[in-house]
Amino acid sequence: MSDTSKDRIKEEFRAALERKNSRANGGTAHLDAGSKAQAPHANADHHREFRRKSG
Repeated sequence: MSDTSKDRIKEEFRAALERKNSRANGGTAHLDAGSKAQAPHANADHHREFRRKSG
């Protein structure tokens, strides 16, 4: 391979990486939306109670 073909290949890979990074950074951060979890913990009054069998 000659130096010009190596340089051309390097430039193509660099351009492809720039395109990939620009697509990855183009999204929105969703900072205006709230959390999806409204009540992450259940109420304690309906937890099941497990007892060992006595006989």
